Amino acid sequence: MPLPLLIPSANDIHPVAGVEIGIAQAGVRKAGRDDLTVFRLAPGCTVAGIFTTNRFRAAPVQVCEAHLAARTDIRALVVNTGNANAGTGEPGLQASQTTCIETAKLLGLEADQVLPFSTGVILEPLPVDRIVAALPRAIENCQANNWLAASYSIMTTDTQPKISSRKITLEGHSITITGITKGAGMIRPNMATMLSYLATDAGLPTALLRKLALESANQSFNRITVDGDMSTNDSYVLIATGQSGLIIDTETHPAYAGLRQAIFEISLELAQNMVRDGEGATKFITVKVEQAGNREEALKVAYAVAHSPLVKTAFFASDPNLGRILAAIGYAGIADLDVGRVELWLSGVHVASQGQLHPEYQEADGQRVMKASDIEVRIALGRGDVTEIVYTTDFSHDYVTINADYRS
Repeated sequence: MPLPLLIPSANDIHPVAGVEIGIAQAGVRKAGRDDLTVFRLAPGCTVAGIFTTNRFRAAPVQVCEAHLAARTDIRALVVNTGNANAGTGEPGLQASQTTCIETAKLLGLEADQVLPFSTGVILEPLPVDRIVAALPRAIENCQANNWLAASYSIMTTDTQPKISSRKITLEGHSITITGITKGAGMIRPNMATMLSYLATDAGLPTALLRKLALESANQSFNRITVDGDMSTNDSYVLIATGQSGLIIDTETHPAYAGLRQAIFEISLELAQNMVRDGEGATKFITVKVEQAGNREEALKVAYAVAHSPLVKTAFFASDPNLGRILAAIGYAGIADLDVGRVELWLSGVHVASQGQLHPEYQEADGQRVMKASDIEVRIALGRGDVTEIVYTTDFSHDYVTINADYRS
């Protein structure tokens, strides 16, 4: 059973003025499912993108980076599922460019005003002819209230859509922020196997929008892991339409802090939902490392615990074999770690103290905590005052089944 996600009702999903979305069936990999999504952006929108750091960056990632470097007036996004167009060489680049060219023709744009995105199977040619054939249907379907439909159409192994939307008031303006994300496996820090699109009707210049995208990604999408594998196609796009009339031109603008906080919160909600919908996940695990000497060592410890197959399988079995967590802390790479100062808690249960089992710890308490669907692993290193948090899942039998059958 997948962990439950909070999916807003249709009345709680707010269209963002300046963004229209169209959906179509292109049959990229499977017939009879929506797998092509087009975002049509109004003139005056600004767009920022953050992408995977994998050296085998997919063709659409490379094209997106080039187009964002060349233009500040991006007007359309095209997303296909079912095929990642990664590991496809020059033909893959040409396929992504063809997608942009044909979309631009239909919308009266230049090709480099279009950003292409793909997700799905790696090392297979993109059936671009099917995408091109379906583009007119997707564009004809463009409407402002298609966010929920889009949250379904961008899914691959996801079991549930991931969408968040809210309205806030800033300096007398009603501001809308709505976002969708896909991702359930091959999730690892420095993005995930994810596509994420957030839009607001506030206006921001491109440079400030990119800074906001980087900061929000570092506190959300770059703090999640399911299996430790980094994808070739990770993409996070932040769009500011300016249609509300509120233009935030600097970080010192009185409305910037409120907008920044709201985007951080939505990004974190979407990122956590990816973990909750992780392939085969039965537990949502928060790994909090505190009293670290610096950010780097805090994250080393957090990810050592979050990535450990032994830790993750213990959580799946609800088996309080918690020495596995201490072992992961010990091999995280802090050469001068004083294990006698390390403290470990499991959802408030004090498990280890001064490098050994806490004298009041009872295994029954550990078993009780590990049966919960939401668990916090809290680690104090006794080295400083830095705290970092990472979100992860357990490993279940279903994770192996899903990934063994992924191409079937």
